[in-house]
Amino acid sequence: MPRPRTATALLMAALLTTFASACADGSGRPANGNGSGGRPAVTVVGSDHLGGAPVHVAQEHGLWSAEGIDATVTTQPTGRDALNAVLGGQAQLGVVGDLPAVTAALGGRDLRIVADLSRFSDWRLLTRTDRAVTGFAALRGRKVGVPQGTNVEYALSRMLASAQLTAADVTVVNLAPNQVTPALARGDIDAGVTFPSFYEAARTALGERYAELPFTGYTARTLLVAGPKTSDETTAAVLRTVLRAQREIGADPARARKAVVAQSKGALQSGYVDAYQPRYTYAATLAPELLTQLEEEAAWAKAAQGLPGSADRAALQQYLNPGPLTAVDPAAVTVR
Repeated sequence: MPRPRTATALLMAALLTTFASACADGSGRPANGNGSGGRPAVTVVGSDHLGGAPVHVAQEHGLWSAEGIDATVTTQPTGRDALNAVLGGQAQLGVVGDLPAVTAALGGRDLRIVADLSRFSDWRLLTRTDRAVTGFAALRGRKVGVPQGTNVEYALSRMLASAQLTAADVTVVNLAPNQVTPALARGDIDAGVTFPSFYEAARTALGERYAELPFTGYTARTLLVAGPKTSDETTAAVLRTVLRAQREIGADPARARKAVVAQSKGALQSGYVDAYQPRYTYAATLAPELLTQLEEEAAWAKAAQGLPGSADRAALQQYLNPGPLTAVDPAAVTVR
C-alpha cells in the first residue's frame, strides 16, 4: 500500500518543480518566453496614454496576435518610471518621453530608441489669477511646480527661455504630475507645468482663479525604446502592430479614442481624450529632426543638471536602432 502513495508523492513533487520552473521569471509565463498558444511573450510598459495611443489601441483591439505575439501592456505614472522598468528588465520595450531617453543616454545606460511614435506641442503653464503671471517673464522669482526628470521639465525650460530666463531665475519645486494641481490650489506654488491630462483638473479645482499661458515652443516626442536583451525580431513585430494601430487611429479616430479611455482604466476621462488626442501627430519615424532635438535636450541637460556623457550628435545617434523600423517601413527611416 505505501508504494502508490510514494509514487503519487513523487509525481506531485515533479509537477510542482515543473510549475515553479515555469514561473521562475516572476511573470506567470513559462521561462522560455512563450505566452498563450505558444506565441512569443512581449512586455511593453507605457506612460502617456495619448502619446502612446497606438500601443493602447493595439491592446484594446487585440491586434498583437496578428503578428504572432502575446503582449502584456502596463502603464507607469511617467516616462521616467517606464524607462526605469525597461532598464531594470521588468519590460522589454517602453513608451517614454524624449527627455528621459536623453538623460539615460547621457548616463551611459544600455537602451535603443527604435521609433518616434508621436509629437505634441500644445502646452500650458498653469497659474492663478491672483498671482498676476500674465507672461513668462513674470515667472522671475516665483515658485514653479514641475515633475522633474520628465519632458515636462524641459517644456518649462523652453517657456523660461522664451523670456530669456533660466531655472536659476525661479524656484523649481519637484512635484509628481498629480501634485501640481493641489499645490497650486493651496497656494504653495505660483505656477506649474504638468501633463495635459491634469489641465482640466486644475481648471475645476481653481474655478474662477484659474489662469493659463499657452505655449507651443516645444514639441514633445513620445519614443518607443527597447532594452538591451530585446531582439530586433521582437521589436519589429511590435512595430508592425503599432503601424496597424496607427492606421486604425487614422481610419476611425472616435473608436481609437474610446480604446484609449478604456485602456486608461479610469485615469483618463473621455472629454479630455476627445479634446487632446486630435492634437497629437501619430507616425512611427526615425527622422533627422528627432536627432536634432535629442542633441539640444542633451546640451540643456548637461548644463542644467550637470549630467555626464556626450551631447555630440554622433554619440547620441549610437542610441538609435533603425533596423526594426527599416524592416517594417523603410520610408519611415530618414535619419542617417
